[in-house]
Amino acid sequence: MTDSSRLKSTVYVAGLDNSVNDKILADTFLPFGEIVVVTIPKPEIPSSTEPHRGFGYIEFEIQGDAKEAIDNMDQSELFGRVIKVAAAKPQKDSNDGLGSKTAVWESENYLAKHAVSEEDRIATGSGRGELEAIVEDPMQGLEGLDVVGPQPG
Repeated sequence: MTDSSRLKSTVYVAGLDNSVNDKILADTFLPFGEIVVVTIPKPEIPSSTEPHRGFGYIEFEIQGDAKEAIDNMDQSELFGRVIKVAAAKPQKDSNDGLGSKTAVWESENYLAKHAVSEEDRIATGSGRGELEAIVEDPMQGLEGLDVVGPQPG
């Protein structure tokens, strides 16, 4: 099964109670079709007392079964909590966009999108030499202002 078809047959389940485990989640969604795997991510912080992060993924054998599960289980109640069931989205690269651990301008995607070659800079007339010639010295004309008090007339 390709990654694309696996993603289409995977559902995201949010709002899980702490007492829900892999087996309970699998048993809950079993009426909709053959389940390949159930995953409930554990907390990232080792000192956490929570059994999981409150969401999970269920991969079905057939894409249509995943759609049936979404249609029938979204906004339903499981262990006293309303759960959200939706199609799973691809995992974002941890080095892209907000929440990444590196500055946005250091990523390859940013450079590929925003980098301007020196040839392009010269062609558009925004080379360094011209830019420096346009900017005047901000201290120009302030030579006589170092004397305090009224100026003799």
